[in-house]
Amino acid sequence: QVQLVESGGGLVQPGGSLRLSCTASGRTIFSFNTMGWYRQAPGKERDLVASMHISGRTNYGDSTKGRFTISRDYAKNTVYLQMNSLKPEDTAVYYCNAESTSVNWGQGTQVTVSS
Repeated sequence: QVQLVESGGGLVQPGGSLRLSCTASGRTIFSFNTMGWYRQAPGKERDLVASMHISGRTNYGDSTKGRFTISRDYAKNTVYLQMNSLKPEDTAVYYCNAESTSVNWGQGTQVTVSS
């Protein structure tokens, strides 16, 4: 059974940075076609933040391009999301996602950007 565990969320001031981690257990991350990050703010839909195909090709949401970077470490079986120049509108619960023949989600980690 696949488990995705996110960590690294918290409270940060506008303009600050955070790095989220998503560690997979039960499967290696290179067994998934795509891994990525989504976020959901209160009252809004869950939207794509960033994703990475097994080939290494990346895709970013329009609001995060140039500020966020997705990366992976096979040795640690972990996917990361480096978030820079954070804005209050980045406040949301961030979810790790892994897709192959099925879709897997983590439990989410809260990111709050506020002064």
